[in-house]
Amino acid sequence: MSETQHRVYLALGTNLGEREANLRTALEQLPPEVAVVAVSRLYETAPAYVLDQPNFLNIALEGQTDLSPETLLDYVKELEEQLGREKSRRYGPRLIDLDILFFDAIAMDTPRLTIPHPRLAERAFVLRPLADIAPDFMHPVLERTIEDLATELPVDDGILSVRPWSPFQAEDAAQ
Repeated sequence: MSETQHRVYLALGTNLGEREANLRTALEQLPPEVAVVAVSRLYETAPAYVLDQPNFLNIALEGQTDLSPETLLDYVKELEEQLGREKSRRYGPRLIDLDILFFDAIAMDTPRLTIPHPRLAERAFVLRPLADIAPDFMHPVLERTIEDLATELPVDDGILSVRPWSPFQAEDAAQ
């Protein structure tokens, strides 16, 4: 990584429409602002917080960017809108959701953006995919690795299925 590049971890989720296609499209649209370095396995998860909605597909990715944290937030929110996300109730169904989990090892809390993501440690649908690609990454506030945080999740964590997934090959859906 050059001095101007930052390592970022993002969570992506979807529970409306063609879910795998939604994730693939989001991954294809991230560059050049976010270069995708690694992508987790694909997780199907029960909805959290608001239960009367379809199951989610979730992944995590590692990327590199030259953007600042705030500019990255603007970029992913604009991308969500371009991909068809509409405003709805909090934790409700969504065509695509992109969340910034980590930005290098910084900790920040502004009215617009909190990094690391404030609810990351309670969310299996975020921690388990993140553990696939960054098990040894140290949470800069909790000072624990992602793998350590994931092992503390309850056994009944809402994960319904897990499978390898190549985000750029549609035939993986049949496996």
